[in-house]
Amino acid sequence: MKKVSKILLFATLLFLGMSSYAQQFRIEKDLLGEKRIPADAYYGVQTARALENFQVSGVKTNFYPDYVRAFAMVKLAAARANTDIGRMKKDKFVAIEKACQAVIDGKYHDQFLVDLYQGGAGTSANMNSCEVLANIALEMMGKKKGEYQYIEPHDDLNMGQSTNDVYPTAIHVALLLHNDKLVKELKLLSEALHKKGDEFGNMLKMGRTEGQDAVPMTLGQEFHAFGYQLDAEISGLIKCEAYLYEQNMGATAIGTGITASPGYAEKCAVHLAEITGKPMVLHPELIAATSSMQGFVMYSSALKSLSVALSKISSDLIILAMGPRTGIFEINLPALQPGSSIMPGKVNPVMPELMNEVCYKVIGNDVTVTIASQNGLLQLNAYEPVVAVAIMESQALFYKTLPLFRKNCIDGITANEDVLKHYIDRSVGIVTALNPVLGYEKTTELAKEALQTNKGILELIREKKLLTEDQIKKLLDPAAMTGQK
Repeated sequence: MKKVSKILLFATLLFLGMSSYAQQFRIEKDLLGEKRIPADAYYGVQTARALENFQVSGVKTNFYPDYVRAFAMVKLAAARANTDIGRMKKDKFVAIEKACQAVIDGKYHDQFLVDLYQGGAGTSANMNSCEVLANIALEMMGKKKGEYQYIEPHDDLNMGQSTNDVYPTAIHVALLLHNDKLVKELKLLSEALHKKGDEFGNMLKMGRTEGQDAVPMTLGQEFHAFGYQLDAEISGLIKCEAYLYEQNMGATAIGTGITASPGYAEKCAVHLAEITGKPMVLHPELIAATSSMQGFVMYSSALKSLSVALSKISSDLIILAMGPRTGIFEINLPALQPGSSIMPGKVNPVMPELMNEVCYKVIGNDVTVTIASQNGLLQLNAYEPVVAVAIMESQALFYKTLPLFRKNCIDGITANEDVLKHYIDRSVGIVTALNPVLGYEKTTELAKEALQTNKGILELIREKKLLTEDQIKKLLDPAAMTGQK
């Protein structure tokens, strides 16, 4: 009896163990065979394979929440279009719509786990979204995860679609959502620069060209110029959105529309515009659109142009704040941290330096976009994942760094008025205003003598009695020479 009892006990424990094990996993299959999927996972077999194949950067799809939302928006537009044309059944649509809306609202993002770096032109990212949305929809129908006879990731969530139209369209949408954040921060930075321009409006200083004294201006003019440069870059980013509005949903594999039903593509574009709040339109030539990377290249170029402007502004601020005793030192940047582990009292321009680092990275990302875009083969570019990584990283770096740069640097800049006045009084640059009266040759001699004798221009003019005091006042009024007559 004892032996029988032990056997029964072992069998019971084995059964309980197997039951527990079964509860922890479900079995899904694809063309490569069966695979165990965690029972509580909303993703499926193709996502599981991608998690094994592409452990590269550790940066997953859900690192960018708007990227996840973009996939849900595209899938929702597709489901609505397929329902409009009578291809998708109403009960499935209702569940899929709820699933997509839940993801758009920020739920289930922890299930979007595929590494941003992946082979297959984005197939893994697309299937991750299809599987997750399918299983969310199944639960909303009262079914279990994996019961794909009711809602299937391919047949229903990818109905009339291909990775080759879903993936680039989702990237377009994500970039547009991110651009809203970027433009918002850029406008705040521009306002801060213009505010400094107003604050420093009456402070005269010497302008410089090629690192040498030029002619007078105001510190306010200098900062307004920074703001206007940024305004132009904002305009460029907004204009480049037009290249992202064009999308190829309905193109399917290569642009011929195979598996998509008549009228689907047009309706999908309408729904996508409504869902995103952006004027999304169907590209007029879908074969060209499926292989072309123009939208990505143009938008990345706008980011590169922004990098050039921001880096130039940052470097100018570093130069203007050089010192405090042996540099230009016309402005003070906020002191944020000790600048040296060995030199007491040193404070570095860390925020402009940070902005420069970000700008250099974005310029490098643009090179990545260029190389990846030019190396697509025939009807598809398989390197869209690295293009998406590069551009989304650039956007994120900017809209996270810009508020730091604004609050911790621009807002706290002050002027050293005594230093500004000293340079005005000592500069030979004001001699340029004498050209119309004395001629270039004579004024050149004055400038040379001033440098050799360490005398000021006005001092020499009075010594040589070249001008009356009234003429001096009119011609050499620094305020008049800055265009503020």
